[in-house]
Amino acid sequence: MPSLAKRIVQSWASRGLLAWTLRPLGALMGLLVCLRRMAYQTGLLQAQSPGLPVVVVGNRVVGGAGKTPTTIAIVQHLQNQGWRPGVLSRGYRRAKSASQSTLIDTNSAPGLNAADVGDEPLLIWRRTQAPAMVGPDRVAAGRSLRQQHPDVNILVCDDGLQHLRLERQVEIVVFDERGAGNGWLLPAGPLREPIAPPPPRSLVAAPIVLYNAAAVSTPLAGYLGRRSMSPLKTLVQWWSGLPYEAGQAPPRQGAWAIAGISHPPKFFDQLRAMGFDCHAVARGDHDPYTTLPWPEGVAHVIVTEKDAVKLSPERLSRERPGTQVWVAALDFNPEVGFWRAFDAALARLQTSPPNT
Repeated sequence: MPSLAKRIVQSWASRGLLAWTLRPLGALMGLLVCLRRMAYQTGLLQAQSPGLPVVVVGNRVVGGAGKTPTTIAIVQHLQNQGWRPGVLSRGYRRAKSASQSTLIDTNSAPGLNAADVGDEPLLIWRRTQAPAMVGPDRVAAGRSLRQQHPDVNILVCDDGLQHLRLERQVEIVVFDERGAGNGWLLPAGPLREPIAPPPPRSLVAAPIVLYNAAAVSTPLAGYLGRRSMSPLKTLVQWWSGLPYEAGQAPPRQGAWAIAGISHPPKFFDQLRAMGFDCHAVARGDHDPYTTLPWPEGVAHVIVTEKDAVKLSPERLSRERPGTQVWVAALDFNPEVGFWRAFDAALARLQTSPPNT
């Protein structure tokens, strides 16, 4: 019998009996969210600036909707436009003190692992090389990052739509195929807040909605993003930053596919679309991989990048010397209209232009 938590999550897809039973709690959640947002709107509570313009990437629903791939794409776009972005992240489930901020950059990264800073911030740094500050107080983290990297001229916050104390100028709201579920707030539905709350006064443009899906999944107008999987690299190549070598690949049948992400079936479906018939193993989101989830004797294992940051080649050579681990990198490409809207918002920022 599924646990109560699983039953509640399953109920979010419709307005069934369990969801209706939880509706009063959802109404209370809605009242608290409304009062908090109203306090910021009226100035009773003050949002604070880290001293740089801020782009916040987040979602309205519980669970992953593609925030991290979107953050990576935005940071890379900013870099290509001449900006020098830095990244802010809470570092979900990291082992270090919850009150301590940790910098990830070229100097510190060799001594850090996912347990220190969280898997998503470490992955963002590996993909973009943009300095990142990890800490629960995004305002303090942004100021600290600015002090330690004065060349940074814009901040991208991975998750943080509900962190209203952080003043932001641009909001990117990400949805996936689930949309807003049954449209109700927690715990009756998946929404952390109303699907379209009054925007913060500091925004220079309306929130930009991006669908990490094949089609629009809410009533909100927005843009689509296309997911694609890069050619697989060995774990050693991925960690070393070496380029893909043509012709290399695991066998189409018999490999294990392991995913410790919000929605593992997405990963497995993509592998099937590429012609792989794998033994699929779904792990919990942010699984720390304290114990390797495949037995000795397995020759080939395919993992996501989010899993790869927690699997060092040195550990694999000790614990599973007979296993070749392959890393499947996910690329996320928003449509052209999204970039036009994003660049238009950037043009409204009261800041020095890039390259100055």
